[in-house]
Amino acid sequence: MKIDNTIVVVTGAAGGIGRALARRFAGAGAKTVVCADLDGDGARAVADEIAGVGMAVDVGAEAGIAALVERVESDIGPIGLFCSNAGILVPGGVEVPDADWQRIWNVNVMSHVWAARHAVPRMIERGGGYLLNTASAAGLLNQIGAAPYGVTKHAAVGLAEWLAITYGDHGIKVSVLCPQAVRSAMTEGLEDHVASIDGMLEPEPVADACLRAIEEETFLVLPHPEVLGYLRLKAENYDRWIGGMRKLNRHYGGPI
Repeated sequence: MKIDNTIVVVTGAAGGIGRALARRFAGAGAKTVVCADLDGDGARAVADEIAGVGMAVDVGAEAGIAALVERVESDIGPIGLFCSNAGILVPGGVEVPDADWQRIWNVNVMSHVWAARHAVPRMIERGGGYLLNTASAAGLLNQIGAAPYGVTKHAAVGLAEWLAITYGDHGIKVSVLCPQAVRSAMTEGLEDHVASIDGMLEPEPVADACLRAIEEETFLVLPHPEVLGYLRLKAENYDRWIGGMRKLNRHYGGPI
């Protein structure tokens, strides 16, 4: 898929990966980049920088996603690429309160569900479209010290797979982004944690990797190439992989 002359929506666009994606798509010739974020002022600041459109949106509620899709489709034009990028980190294990589990579930998983629910039928009617869902290497490997994050990112990867399988014959392309640590507000202070074991990337090369994946219509986006090797080791010998992860867990000392 080519980005030029495409209307693109990016959630979580006020900073980090989302901001880099918005800038990269604008630079690649997108017709309009819609920057959505809970931080409406931040989203509008990024939009002003790239001559896009900024909106305050709470992706943790279906009404927010539904209103975003409706407003873009009605006021701007048909969405060609929806980047469901917003996400949050909740550290801890099974002791994390249910309310926090539900909050991260809504943002890290259900926001992708709601985006597909409201955008995909419109895309299919037009003959196709593209979804870029931001997950994490934690969705392929897991996250030491943060059960809610690891679990929800696994679910995000599973949903992306299901969407690609189910709607591929209807013209819907899907890519899922699974980086390790990327410099952002989420990773501030975690420069020496396990997620940064292969280095903390700046958001810009991550956005570049996403653009290449979209142009080549590649499902799995791995800005940290080491992740593919870890995934292969996991598949080849699950017990050995768990043993290795337990060593990392001992070294990095439990919850984030």
